[in-house]
Amino acid sequence: MQKLIVASNSARRQQLMKDAGFKFEVHVLDVDETLEANISNETAAEYLAEKKNKAYRAIFKGEVIITSDTVVVSNGEILGKPKDEQEAFQMIESMSGGSHQVISGVCISSPDHKVSFSDVTHVQFEELSPEEINYYIENYKPFDKAGSYGIQEWIGMIGIQSIQGSFYNVMGLPINKVYQILCSEFGISPLV
Repeated sequence: MQKLIVASNSARRQQLMKDAGFKFEVHVLDVDETLEANISNETAAEYLAEKKNKAYRAIFKGEVIITSDTVVVSNGEILGKPKDEQEAFQMIESMSGGSHQVISGVCISSPDHKVSFSDVTHVQFEELSPEEINYYIENYKPFDKAGSYGIQEWIGMIGIQSIQGSFYNVMGLPINKVYQILCSEFGISPLV
């Protein structure tokens, strides 16, 4: 069986892969995540996952590599990771009482095969008070999260009214699809 590389410093992605039973190595490179001007909101995450995968493929020749990127799209705009508390507050406030999309792009490649896809989850937030938003930011410091929140944290418990799609996609990796593709197309299974 080929060696599996999870090319992400996201603790959440690593934990999801581990919880799904996969054995893997983690490698992290600094890859430019600038989007080209003509990339749509819907394809941005998959574009970045493919861009990262290409950079890793240049170094790791024989392994199976998984790269991923997650974006939050609210009111037609991509919300990245907040730079500070003020930006985190503005992002969460803009989503409060409304719905947004979380889109994760994934690229899995071996030396002779590549599969890329996007997964979309629709999230509906309750109306959140400024006090609730500030409490979350102060206690959970969501500065490493697209859209400034983690669904598995306090704000997800009290603030998310409903989701349509994969819960794990909102955490950053649509693990059910990753599992299916690794097993069926790359012959990598935790069951072996």
